[in-house]
Amino acid sequence: MESRNQSSASEFILLGLSENPEQETLLFALFLCMYVVMAMGNLSIILAISSDSHLHTPMYFFLANLSLVDFGLATNTVPKMLVNIQMKSKSISYPCCLTQMYFFHFFGIVDSVLIAVMAYDRFVAICHPLHYTTIMSPHLCGLLAGSPWVFSYFISLTHILLMVRLVFCGNNKIPHYFCDLTPLLRLSCTDTSVNKIFVLIVAGMVIATPFICILASYARIIVAIMKVPSAGGRKKAFSTCSSHLSVVALLYGTTIGVYLCPSSVRTAVKEKASAVMYTAVTPMLNPFIYSLRNRDLKGALRKLFSKKIISSS
Repeated sequence: MESRNQSSASEFILLGLSENPEQETLLFALFLCMYVVMAMGNLSIILAISSDSHLHTPMYFFLANLSLVDFGLATNTVPKMLVNIQMKSKSISYPCCLTQMYFFHFFGIVDSVLIAVMAYDRFVAICHPLHYTTIMSPHLCGLLAGSPWVFSYFISLTHILLMVRLVFCGNNKIPHYFCDLTPLLRLSCTDTSVNKIFVLIVAGMVIATPFICILASYARIIVAIMKVPSAGGRKKAFSTCSSHLSVVALLYGTTIGVYLCPSSVRTAVKEKASAVMYTAVTPMLNPFIYSLRNRDLKGALRKLFSKKIISSS
């Protein structure tokens, strides 16, 4: 009860990526460019898929959802950092901090589960091609795409409800550029054991479990591809998965670096570097990964941009 009577922090100080003014100017220009490229890339993919009837298939439906999630994930963190650098203010109110943390986990969880859903889609397409349209029905696609959003809503809300019960009565400086769970837990002067246990449970559900499902899907996919008699057929089958595998490597490489590395080898610098990859670099690269090696998507993007040019002229 004593901790309840202590005054909790009303705001936090986001120390950002650097406290050097010259470095901050460079970071502002770099992250502004990255954000603009990310926004244009992901929104273009969403518009191209929605406007081209040839892309109204499960694979592109899930890709449009992924682009929306990537846009939300980057928009939740990068603009606030840019504003803080420009305004020379690093403070964030307690409610805004919790809101930012909620949406970071919300989009992050959807991202992780959706990547696993896309792996299942590739598994059905390659291992059961004759039954693909039957298995991946519009009802199942809607369920597979919608469930991660509902699931993430409740998990992220639980994180916030557990965070609200904590008291922050000492240091209010967060060595990060946005409000993340782990740095906030370190600042609390009350018992955080329940929060840490829930973090481990959630990590198992939204990181380890989807990753295992992805590995299982691709194990079956590789077996199926190796049974294809022609080298051209094997190459074509693998090419449909190469973009997704690149995204998996980017996503889980950075996520594991942020949340599953032992605390003994985890530092604030490493956490920030992994978070930059996860919240800014990966959402920016995903549109290029999917569009550069996909002939249909490149065609849809060309049609989209040609329409924009004609309409503006």
